[in-house]
This record gives sequence, C-alpha cells and structure tokens, in this order.
Amino acid sequence: MKLLGALSFCVVVSNVCAFESDDFLDRLDAALTMSAFHDSLRARLSGTIELEDYHFQQPAPALIDSKDDNLLNLRLTLFLDAQVGPRIYFFAQARLDRGFDPSGRGANLRLDEYALRITPWDDGRFTVQIGKFATVVGNWVPRHLAWENPFVNAPLVYENVTAINDRVAPASALDFFRRYQGAKYELNPVIWGPSYASGLSISGRLGQFDYAAEMKNSSLSSRPESWDVTEVGFNDPTFNARLGFRPNQMWNFGLSASDGAYLRPEAERTLPPGRDFGDFRELLLGQDVSFAWHHLQLWAEFYEARFEIPTVGDADTFAYYFEAKYKFTPQLFGAVRWNQELFNRVNNGAGGRVPWSQDLGRIDIAAGYRFTSHTQLKLQYSFQKETSAPRNDNHTLAAQFTVRF
Repeated sequence: MKLLGALSFCVVVSNVCAFESDDFLDRLDAALTMSAFHDSLRARLSGTIELEDYHFQQPAPALIDSKDDNLLNLRLTLFLDAQVGPRIYFFAQARLDRGFDPSGRGANLRLDEYALRITPWDDGRFTVQIGKFATVVGNWVPRHLAWENPFVNAPLVYENVTAINDRVAPASALDFFRRYQGAKYELNPVIWGPSYASGLSISGRLGQFDYAAEMKNSSLSSRPESWDVTEVGFNDPTFNARLGFRPNQMWNFGLSASDGAYLRPEAERTLPPGRDFGDFRELLLGQDVSFAWHHLQLWAEFYEARFEIPTVGDADTFAYYFEAKYKFTPQLFGAVRWNQELFNRVNNGAGGRVPWSQDLGRIDIAAGYRFTSHTQLKLQYSFQKETSAPRNDNHTLAAQFTVRF
C-alpha cells in the first residue's frame, strides 16, 4: 500500500536527517535571518516541507478532493517575518502545493497570508493589523499549522462540507436538497479551515482578559477563492470577535461571534426579486476552552451556527470537538479527538421536514514523533460515521512527515 511505502520512506529519511541534516538546517536557519540598522530592522525567512499520504474510502472525506483511494500530497510553505523597531511587524505566508486542501490537481503557488501589525504600547493593550490573515475565532487556528497541530487534519467543523452553496441560491426548498446531492466541492463547511480572509483587526490584552475583533471581506464559511480582496470586496463585510479569559497559566476560556454574508456576488442573479446577497447571513456563536498541565493538553470548541437560506429559511447546526494530547517523552506524543456535527430539520419541499445535512461523528487518533528539532512524523487513523442516513462508514489512514527550516 502506498501509505506504508511512504511511511517507510519517512522513517529512513528521518533517521538520516537526525544524524546528517540537523546541522545543515541550523546553518540554513542562521543564513535566512538578517538584521540591519543596529538591529532596528530584523527579518527571517523560514518554512516547512510536508509530505502527506492518505488512504480512504470513497467518497473522499471532508475537503479532500480525489477520485482515487490514495492521495500523495507534497507542500512547501514559506514564512517571512519582519520587525521594524518594537512597534511594527510584518508577516507573510506562501505555499506551493496541489491546492489549499489536499487534492489530485496540479501544483500552484499562492500567497495565503500577508499582514502589517502595529503595536503602539509595550504592554500589548492594543494592536491593529491589516492584510490577509487567519480568523480570530476559536482556539484551533493558533495551532493549525503542521508543526503545531497534533493531527494531520482539522477538526470536523472546519472541514465538513454542509448543504450550503455560496455560488448559487436555491430556487426552492426542493432545489436546495437536489443541489446537496451534487458535487461536494461546490458546498461549504461552517468554517473553512483557518479562514485567511482579507481585512482589518484590533486585539490586545488587559489583565486576565484578551480581546480581538476583525472586519473581513468574506464569511467564515467562504472558500479560499473568496479570501482575496480582488475576488470579494467589502460591500457586505463580515464581523468576527473573540473575548478570552485566562484565570491562570493552566486555563483559557473564550467566547466568539460572527455575522457575515456567506453568498458570493455571482449568487445575486439567482436570488428572489428584490433581494440582495447581503440579506442572507451566516451567524455564529462559539465557546472554547483549553487546559495544560505538565505533559497533558486539552482543547474543546463548541459552535452554534445559522445560515439564512433563500426560499428555505433558517438552517441551524451545532458542532463541537474534544481534543487531548499527551507527551510521553520529549519526542513522542499521542492525541485523540472526538468530533460531532448535528443539523436541525427544515422543509424539504415535499411536505416533510428533514435534516438539511447529514448528522455525523468522527474520532481521530494520532501519534507523533519528533526525530529532531527540525523533523517530525505523524500517523493518524480516523473513523467517520453518518448517523442520520444509511451511508457507509469512512475509514481514513494518514501519514505526514514535516521538515522545518
């Protein structure tokens, strides 16, 4: 099986890296760091190389785009961090891969993030940021990159496609359910990954509280093509916010909210007469909590979301996950995550009321090993079950080898 072949390759390469390449990567890190004007200007170029191998049952789960049962995905991610004095910071992230989500398509190069951040005061009470960057909602986004995420994939709420179509409004309730049976890549999750939409944010920390609010050009459910301001402007902006409370070093609590138009501009021609695509919103409330004690880390998020759907009405969903990570040794860790998403009933256009998407649950089990400070291997098994339809269960095996420089 390709997955086992890739795993064997990763183990061999990892051991080589551990003994022969670590010094080279340390020298490369130093070479990619520069400073000028007596350290008033500092810049650093870094990155990761990620080799992923997936084996799954059809249809492909979540946002994986492949007609084959096996998918090999290679990704190069580059990060630029620049500091001008103590107040001004700039960062950018570029990727070369086969699509924002794992796919069988050809390679492309994207600029996923770029932002300018200004912090007027030393105590961090206020920061303003402008550009294209990840959302402030929830607690998964700050640890979503391959090196920090103990899993290969994202929690269910960030990648499970629902019956929402942001490009075409349904002509009727019956049409809404008919479109749900179509291509899943025309559909949207509640939150699309880290949601690198464009906009402006403010954030800061006041004692035990931290706050963040942002105005973005597209909703949390919007697809990656919508995140660039040249694709979707600010005619109907999305507003997101999070308020956090950290009573001590172990606990962190957060409340999030979002309100934004989820339809793309081209959907306007399919709307009922006299209606604008900004009239139909995605409304979201979220709660998150994290805990850390010695070698144990726990995270949880809960989301209540509503989509206002033309000709259908309000479609509600509730999604949550619990996640635990334990470090057995400084190099070896294990993680487990339980996810579930539930949908309310709406009129199906045929005289009945049915869930507007399929309820489902998923368990993710992962193990990771850091061979050096630059190389990491993760293995994962996921089992997904749809609980409101007689469909087949889905088993997914995944491996991810990461080199950080």
